Amino acid sequence: MAVAQGAQARPLRVMALDQCADQYVLALAPDADLALSPRADDPDAWLRREAAGHRRLRPTLEAAVGFKPDVVVRYWGGEPRLLNALEMRGVKVVTIADATDLDGVRANIRTTAQELGQVERGARLEQTMQAKLNQAAAPRDGPRPGAVYLTSGGFTSGPGTLMDAMMRAAGFRNLTTTPGFGVISVERIAMEPPIRFVLGFFDQLRADWRGPGRHPVVRRAAQGRTAAKLPAAVLTCPAWFAADGVEMMARGRP
Repeated sequence: MAVAQGAQARPLRVMALDQCADQYVLALAPDADLALSPRADDPDAWLRREAAGHRRLRPTLEAAVGFKPDVVVRYWGGEPRLLNALEMRGVKVVTIADATDLDGVRANIRTTAQELGQVERGARLEQTMQAKLNQAAAPRDGPRPGAVYLTSGGFTSGPGTLMDAMMRAAGFRNLTTTPGFGVISVERIAMEPPIRFVLGFFDQLRADWRGPGRHPVVRRAAQGRTAAKLPAAVLTCPAWFAADGVEMMARGRP
């Protein structure tokens, strides 16, 4: 009887297999016994400060067997053999979907919260997200200035992506009309400078430091035309802090 009561009393054991999963488990199950990924406190992790003090484990079967998680949360982390082995051992594996719009983010919050037994906490997180979106929303009958999203590596984002949904939520018209992600050339920017830029990942000074997005031509074109510089921490995971990115863009809306 005492053993059974002790087993019931122990906190839920949750293992995150990648940095995106870290954000979800830190926000939704901070009281659980957590094992985070090695990148939990990297500069591009939204909740890097909250990760302090938690153990870090590599996403391997050996590490998982040693930790004995009840639930494993992942976005892209964990190879198929690891996931299959965990499920065969009775571990619940929760996968965060690659959301392409804000409804997809809401679904991620609800699903992960449900699987972690934190429905109320998930609802509060969703409410906070919605409040920020409401605050950032442009007047329905107001103008929608055009903008182009550009990363330091020279990539842009068109319809069917979360960034496109974020730009529209912030009151911008996405000037990239080709669906999905693609490359935007320095030559195009030089010949046809966008009305406004939304820059992403430029805070990662060691990443793509020779990328097209850092070219002097692009730098000159973006001077005085940048609506927002979104930090990598906002962009690496389809999560509730997409609303923070929308707020940042809305502040640069004319």
